[in-house]
Amino acid sequence: MHKALETKPSPARGPGKPTIGFIGLGSMGLPMASHLLKSGFRVKGFDISENALRSFADSGGTAYPDATEAASETDVLMLMVVNIDQAHQALFERGALANSTRASVVVLMSTCPPGEVEQLAEAVTARGHRFLDAPVSGGVAGARGASLSIMVAGDRQTYEMSRDLFDVLGSKIYYLGERPGQASVAKAVNQLLCGVHLVAAAEALSLAERAGLDTSTVLEIVSGSAAASWMLNDRGQRMLLEDPEVTSAVDIFVKDLGIVLAAGSSARAALPLASVAHQFFIAASGQGSGSADDSQVIRAYRGMTAGQKEAKK
Repeated sequence: MHKALETKPSPARGPGKPTIGFIGLGSMGLPMASHLLKSGFRVKGFDISENALRSFADSGGTAYPDATEAASETDVLMLMVVNIDQAHQALFERGALANSTRASVVVLMSTCPPGEVEQLAEAVTARGHRFLDAPVSGGVAGARGASLSIMVAGDRQTYEMSRDLFDVLGSKIYYLGERPGQASVAKAVNQLLCGVHLVAAAEALSLAERAGLDTSTVLEIVSGSAAASWMLNDRGQRMLLEDPEVTSAVDIFVKDLGIVLAAGSSARAALPLASVAHQFFIAASGQGSGSADDSQVIRAYRGMTAGQKEAKK
């Protein structure tokens, strides 16, 4: 048996509140789990990173380096993992689902392919548990500020039972319907726009850069005009930095836009802009920037125009 890390005293657990097993304490999962702690929930956390476990313990949670023990006697398993494979590993291979309470609720909050989410839901419910498809939007800033947009699909009664958890983590909660996978489709639509907007912003700023304009001034112009977008305003300044803090990596968008294209294929929907945006993220990753902040998709443009500019005649 693994020993839980020592913790600071946690807030008093409110009457009737479920015990939560939170799997995935990364840049978004850690602040999300911490918000639940501050709201009086008992939260048991798991992550493969020792630093993440220590940070969670320091915030008052009970941290385990084993998913099975983190899930012991939990009523809700919230997953904020990288992909659907990690969700399967935690729930089935590591035994988290089997070690949670009878009829516990699995809440998958990661961005995953809709069809695979539906299959995971079937596997969970076949074992007598409940499942909610609940991806989020808002990034690290939204996780830290408890202002995420949360899209939820699944059994309506289970959603209503879990609404208090979502209200702690997000400022906008959307119920998409009874069938798991529907919320993941909505998240794919969101990621399509995010990815295309981000690549468009990189293209615009690379043009200004290549033309010799002061890019900070150009960024100020477009950020305050009809050309502005949330992604431009959030990522634009970081595009101009050589090595900005990573809030979401290039490779995350390689994954997410791959999910978008798979959703389009399933729906027989043509997505040419998403396809082009995906290629730019793949190019940036292939150039060695996969772990860099996703704003650094601009490096793909710089790579295309590397070298000396021709002298003007």
